[in-house]
Amino acid sequence: MELKITCIPGDGIGPEIVAEAKKTLDAVAEKYGHDMHYTDILMGGASIDVHGVPLTDEAIETARSADAVLMGSIGGDTTTSPWYKLAPNLRPEAGLLAIRKALNLFANLRPAVLYEELAQACPLKTDISARGFDMLIMRELTGGLYFGERKTVEENGVRKAIDTLTYDENEIRRIAIKGFEIARKRRKKVTSVDKANVLDSSRLWRAVVEEVAKDYPDVVLEHMLVDNCAMQLVKDPAQFDVILTENMFGDILSDEASMVTGSIGMLSSASLNDTKFGLYEPSHGSAPDIAGQDKANPIATILSASMMLRYSFDLDKEADAIDNAVKQVLKDGYRTGDIMSVGCEQVGCKKMGDLIVERIK
Repeated sequence: MELKITCIPGDGIGPEIVAEAKKTLDAVAEKYGHDMHYTDILMGGASIDVHGVPLTDEAIETARSADAVLMGSIGGDTTTSPWYKLAPNLRPEAGLLAIRKALNLFANLRPAVLYEELAQACPLKTDISARGFDMLIMRELTGGLYFGERKTVEENGVRKAIDTLTYDENEIRRIAIKGFEIARKRRKKVTSVDKANVLDSSRLWRAVVEEVAKDYPDVVLEHMLVDNCAMQLVKDPAQFDVILTENMFGDILSDEASMVTGSIGMLSSASLNDTKFGLYEPSHGSAPDIAGQDKANPIATILSASMMLRYSFDLDKEADAIDNAVKQVLKDGYRTGDIMSVGCEQVGCKKMGDLIVERIK
């Protein structure tokens, strides 16, 4: 199979971790007989330095012509970098917002996995962390409160702010379909999270999700109110498979879920449109303080590459090879500095990539 991938190394540790992810993809391609074709583009601070803007139209078109996009990290030190003296629409992160909009990336996927070997990093009680968990939060990314009409007015001498939460059934249906399709690749359970006891938008959300569920009789659907879900994430995270929810709830719950893993350097993510196309990136930032020092943890980006194989190319066997290689490296006791623990061997970014490649082969 021929895979056309646009790579965005980005800023900070981005080039280092993307290089290791490409290394693992090349190992998979060699083992399973695929052809990888990479094209690099600039985005974020790297693009500002060359082009004066965080993302060019030409870069967008290059990304659009690919089958998928693999990204490192965007941004720098907000207190010292000259990038943050620019207008907000010219700062590094504006490039990320622009590419999401240009490519219609409405579905955000944030896995939260607690590996047995990293259970000691979990802040939850031992009897909870011992069970482990492997969930995926599917967040609607382009609608809801963040994109509704907003204004601040003054009435009778009192300032009043108005934010509008709006969803139509088509926006809900397309994210629900993505959720159920991905649940089929996992453990076939969807927990749809809303606030249907209060909000009209949530009542419509629940109704449309139930309509979509009829086309997926092999997937179990349950509904959960968002406040209960927040509690259940720290009480019994092992119960969740795919959590499907709207933009603001997903923003909050995905951060909570990542925190209970205890190791953000391990967390991948993806943003998908209504085709198989997706942008895949680690959940962590650019870590400019360790850039260029071979200290970065490449695992989140490597796992993002695994998600790309699974969700954009339907190469589940190849994705499993990467996932299993990561697990084996951790089981063998290798750690980067951010996840280091007593009794393990600390390695750098490049060495971690090499170890994962060895286990793929």
